Amino acid sequence: MLQHVALETRREEVPAALAFWALLGFEQVDAPVSLHAQAVWMQRGGTQVHLLLTDDPVVPPSGHAAVVVDDYDATVAALRAAGHAAEPRAEHWGAPRTRVTDPSGHSVEVMSAPPPG
Repeated sequence: MLQHVALETRREEVPAALAFWALLGFEQVDAPVSLHAQAVWMQRGGTQVHLLLTDDPVVPPSGHAAVVVDDYDATVAALRAAGHAAEPRAEHWGAPRTRVTDPSGHSVEVMSAPPPG
């Protein structure tokens, strides 16, 4: 299991990022006190997303975070209703997936099921 991913984010984008990741089932949790000035953390189950606060975030040109959601159709509908352009992708392993961009420009793949294996 992936424990966490760290994504660079502008401070002013944090409220929008928290709202975006909440649509994927993540809730804000306390980061260690020593990191409060530099990061905001969210968690779903055993996986965390760490927003690293920066004035000039770097977004990988082709990398992405992938999240398997319990109710794929409802999650994609909620993303669209919140104004996020959720674009269907080719199915893999017989399971639908969608790409969406978080408020800082990071690509996120929403998956209905994980790869077999």
